[in-house]
Amino acid sequence: MKLETLDKDYYYHIYNRGINGDNIFTNDANKVYFLKLYKKYLTTKVATFAYCLLNNHFHFLIRIEEEPKEVIQAFSNLFNAYAKAFNKQQNRTGSLFEKHFKRIRLHNEEYLRKLVFYIHLNPQHHFNDNFENFRFSSYKAIISENKSLIRREEVIGLFSDVENLKYSHRNKSLELEDKFKLE
Repeated sequence: MKLETLDKDYYYHIYNRGINGDNIFTNDANKVYFLKLYKKYLTTKVATFAYCLLNNHFHFLIRIEEEPKEVIQAFSNLFNAYAKAFNKQQNRTGSLFEKHFKRIRLHNEEYLRKLVFYIHLNPQHHFNDNFENFRFSSYKAIISENKSLIRREEVIGLFSDVENLKYSHRNKSLELEDKFKLE
């Protein structure tokens, strides 16, 4: 699979998973540490609009704000620092993530909104967990007024206001539940 190139001022869905589908997070402290490293390496280089950390994979919705070469290096630094710490904690060696992080360029605002839903509803899709209460997703940060690494006002602007954002997510959540009932 050829990797999408990164270009400044474009939006991307960034995701990856553990090698062989293995867990990359074994506890909440791992996820907290990963977000701390993300903040350290990437918040000055990308604008973050959504994220979700699950046990064996993660998703981010970002816009490239700096030179793509710097952003790729920052992601590399994040993944290397996290993998070293995780491997030490778990007494393991070798690769933690699949070879390259995946990236898909978004081409319109409708896709951008759909990706916000997709990322936030991941806990419901994979674990049947209520997305509104999932701790390691940006949903709670967006609907609250807490300072976070998310571009909260820009995300809310995609849905007109915070109430419409909540309403839209709940409707998508119900659609997802109905889909599972049919399967």
